[in-house]
Amino acid sequence: MNTPTNPNQASDRSLEAMRHFSETYAKRSGTYFCVDPGVTAVVIEGLAKHKDELGSPLCPCRHYEDKHAEAAAAYWNCPCVPMRERKECHCMLFLTPDNDFAGDKQEISFEQVRGVTNQS
Repeated sequence: MNTPTNPNQASDRSLEAMRHFSETYAKRSGTYFCVDPGVTAVVIEGLAKHKDELGSPLCPCRHYEDKHAEAAAAYWNCPCVPMRERKECHCMLFLTPDNDFAGDKQEISFEQVRGVTNQS
C-alpha cells in the first residue's frame, strides 16, 4: 500500500496520514467536512501530495511563489494559522457548523478519497 494508481497522486502512506490527521483535527476543533465529500477528498490529497514533495502539509488551495520557502515558514501548513486562530479554513476542509457548506461528517475513508482522486 504505497504506490498510488495515478502518478500525480500522493503516496498511500501520506494520504492515510493526512486522512487520519483531518479526522482527528475536525473532531478536536469541533469542525466538519464539506457537505461535498469530493472537496474533502481533493484537499486531503493535496495536503498529502505536499507532504510527499515538501515534507509538510502545505495548504493546497493557495498559490505560492516558492512552495519550499512557504512550507519552511509553516504559516500555511495545515492547520494553518488562520484555522488555528479563527477557525477559518480557506480550503473548506474544516468548517464550523454554522457554515452553509458544512456537512455532518468528521470522517472519510481512504477508499472514498482514492475513489475521487483516481478520477483525475
